[in-house]
Amino acid sequence: MHMADALISPAVGGTMLVATGATAVYCAKKIKEDLDQSKIPLMGVLGAFIFAAQMVNFTIPGTGSSGHLGGGMILAVLLGPYAAFLVMASVLGVQALFFADGGLLALGANVFNLGFFPAFVAYPLIYKRIVGNNPSRNRLVAGAIAAVVVGLSLGAFGVVLETTASSISELPFGTFAAAMMPIHLAIGIVEGLVTAGVILFVKSARPELLARVSAGRPLGGLDLKPVLIGLLTAAVIAGGALSWFASSNPDGLEWSIAGVTGVEEIEGAGSGVHEASTALQEKTAFMPDYGTGTAASTSTAGIVGGGITLVMAALIGFALKRRRGAGATR
Repeated sequence: MHMADALISPAVGGTMLVATGATAVYCAKKIKEDLDQSKIPLMGVLGAFIFAAQMVNFTIPGTGSSGHLGGGMILAVLLGPYAAFLVMASVLGVQALFFADGGLLALGANVFNLGFFPAFVAYPLIYKRIVGNNPSRNRLVAGAIAAVVVGLSLGAFGVVLETTASSISELPFGTFAAAMMPIHLAIGIVEGLVTAGVILFVKSARPELLARVSAGRPLGGLDLKPVLIGLLTAAVIAGGALSWFASSNPDGLEWSIAGVTGVEEIEGAGSGVHEASTALQEKTAFMPDYGTGTAASTSTAGIVGGGITLVMAALIGFALKRRRGAGATR
């Protein structure tokens, strides 16, 4: 659901940038109140993992479409909603700026769709209610699948609303929604299973992490090395190797657009804002579309992008921790 700028009008793109920025400011304020040193490495490693995982598109059988992990629910379960939103913003920001994956004008909408709905709707209202305070394995799996499906479906519907409100593409609301919702339901089921697998790994390696995040308690004192090593290893494997085998089928958004218009990508409206956004992205993206398409370039993009995201997400944590410490000494 990485929307290109061609789907978004400047008014809608600007509105979503403001909404996303305001949410990020609110999240930063909340994190400063309870951020502990132990969560910062986890933010960085999870950012790298989600970046790499989003490079691995999987085929949806019988559709000619593909999907990839969104990752918002993994971030919410392991970090809490506030840090999850900021890490998702880091992931999508790196993708848009350095790899031209998703438009800069559409960045606010993309972050909101992939970050807000899982973290602030599906996680508290679906996942936590199903899982409860003393979750069994079955509850964790059921909660993960249900929450991911709801969060991803809301994000897909958000794309439909934002595109319709922009009125710059020939995508009728009803027809577009009828294509987007079923395919993202299928993608959500697969992502839910992957999310459940990650949560079960963490439960096996460090069960106290899940309990503390769910209760909003600090992670100080927990030895997170098994979790960090496992997630970092998975990030390297996903970005450095599994990305070679990513499905070449169009993703759910592209597939839906093609089903409505006959083409996977829509030409931009040609406004000055669109042209400025495209020009800026051309200057910042050093590996557009993750390289030349060879295995070596894809691996390089996965490793480099994951590393940049790790550093960026961790720097956000360090900056908020430092500001909190500075505020406490005044």
